Amino acid sequence: MSDERVRGILREAKTLAKEYREITGKPLGITGEVAEYEAARHLDLNLLPARNVGYDAIDKVTARTFQIKGRCVLPGSKPSQRLGKIDIASKFDAVLLVLLDQCFEATQIYEAERDAVIAALVRPGSKARNRRGAMSVSLFKKIGRMVWERDGITPLNG
Repeated sequence: MSDERVRGILREAKTLAKEYREITGKPLGITGEVAEYEAARHLDLNLLPARNVGYDAIDKVTARTFQIKGRCVLPGSKPSQRLGKIDIASKFDAVLLVLLDQCFEATQIYEAERDAVIAALVRPGSKARNRRGAMSVSLFKKIGRMVWERDGITPLNG
């Protein structure tokens, strides 16, 4: 399937997901797929087939492996929002966090190295972090670094 066709499908899905959220107040559940595609597109990564164990993408030049997480950050949302489970038992080099706006467009991408992610997740004090491998967006930003930002945006939640 061509990149242009995938982009078209995602454009339609983003429109439907935004409308669905406006009508129901609930997410449609496309954030992960959109985040993976946006990370691959903006950072020139090769996406792996669905259900690959350990990581979602490989850097075309360095062969570094990445788990990719996405979060839709709506205006007024709290910085304590959590990411999906990060599987620290699997092999990967780093985790990418793709922040999406209310229209499911990428605004920023952060990268955190494996060692920093594991240290943050096993640090005592949070059952969500320790048992479920879930980290807040704000913590991820602290341990990571921004590797891409959309031109002309005003980042939500700092």
